Amino acid sequence: MRYNIPNILTLLRIGLIPVFVVVFYLPFAGANLWTAVLFGLAAVTDWLDGYLARRLQETSAFGAFLDPVADKLMVATALVLLVQQNPSLFFAIPAVIIIGREIAISALREWMAEIGERAQVAVSEIGKIKTTLQMIAILLLLYREPVGLFPTHLVGMVCLYVAAVLTLWSMAVYLRAAWPALTKSN
Repeated sequence: MRYNIPNILTLLRIGLIPVFVVVFYLPFAGANLWTAVLFGLAAVTDWLDGYLARRLQETSAFGAFLDPVADKLMVATALVLLVQQNPSLFFAIPAVIIIGREIAISALREWMAEIGERAQVAVSEIGKIKTTLQMIAILLLLYREPVGLFPTHLVGMVCLYVAAVLTLWSMAVYLRAAWPALTKSN
């Protein structure tokens, strides 16, 4: 593995996960701000490592593998912590949808790659919109304090539910694209 800026950013994002968890549980004023800042930093590095890999022409098999893993680990960790902090059906439903979809689509992509059909389930525009909205939702929910008259928590919940709907929609798009391969007789 060659260490380049995109791969270092991805590894940094994974390294931030335990720090993020510890800060989430620390009992000090402003822990929610620092937790949101850490998640925001991870979200920015998610965008930045992909941008730099393309811009600097430093794409690698390691980076292509690790980048989505780092993203899914951070999002799943944040969602689990938020559900634990807000133990209700209202929080659990979108979290289960988002985490479940990530597991299902990762498995689908792996299987499609094995049969040489990976391009059929490449990342779509709706998936990118879903990811952006999901990151905004989690960031707002982690911060949770109103900013002036801006209802951070409420807007975060609305964004989380819209992201969950887009999650289901994008999963349907991926499954429809993969359906011929899934139903092909051997």
